[in-house]
Amino acid sequence: MRFAGLVEYDGTGFSGWARQPGERTVEEELSRALRTVLRQPVRLTAAGRTDAGVHASGQVVSFEAKTGLSPEAIAYKASAVLPEDVALRRCVRAPVGFDARRDAVSRSYEYRILNAPVRSPLLRHRAVHVGWRPDFGLLREAAALVLGAHDFRAFTPAKSHHVHFERLVSESRWERRGDLLVYRITADAFLYNMVRALVGTMLEVARGRRDLASFEKLLKGAHRAEGGPTAPARGLTLVRVRYAVEEVEEMLWTPGF
Repeated sequence: MRFAGLVEYDGTGFSGWARQPGERTVEEELSRALRTVLRQPVRLTAAGRTDAGVHASGQVVSFEAKTGLSPEAIAYKASAVLPEDVALRRCVRAPVGFDARRDAVSRSYEYRILNAPVRSPLLRHRAVHVGWRPDFGLLREAAALVLGAHDFRAFTPAKSHHVHFERLVSESRWERRGDLLVYRITADAFLYNMVRALVGTMLEVARGRRDLASFEKLLKGAHRAEGGPTAPARGLTLVRVRYAVEEVEEMLWTPGF
């Protein structure tokens, strides 16, 4: 049987999603929990390979297993044996051949900035503190420039495994939520460090250290050295993955029991 799962985790204590020798990763913890519950090895495919320190409220995985347990029981039992910083929030039956990574049509991230004179201990792992006041209008204008298809090589490390650098962005906007500035971006796929590099560069624009014209030029395939700094990982959260497979989309994202 094929399953899809909605995974949530606080990335603070993890060296990212992907299994790495000698490192604590989300993939390793979830694989171990499912192996315990299902009494068989489980190979996971994730919609996105988040980096060390990056969080997820909407990571999606797919896997196969021979079991008499219901999807609801799998989610409950796996989360019961998982550590407190990760949970399999929901599990559903998926069509044969469903692949959480290959079948994803878009992914959405949020980057959170605490914009206040004094830092917040409660948000120290989930938002980046910025004590100066950015020009919010410039942030919004920069975000609007990101919409559409662009060459994002200026926002990923120069030494990269990527071959193609064009990505299609369907959502890019900043919004205020009290003291929080939240950047929301949705695209068909993302380059390594792309969102964090975009945020770091947009903050330069909002501080007057870079103008909008130079930011727009970066979206045409400039070298990474011309871009701004990479913002810290702790502000970034993978919040949603969308699928054209209607039954998976509906069951994964419908709240309730």
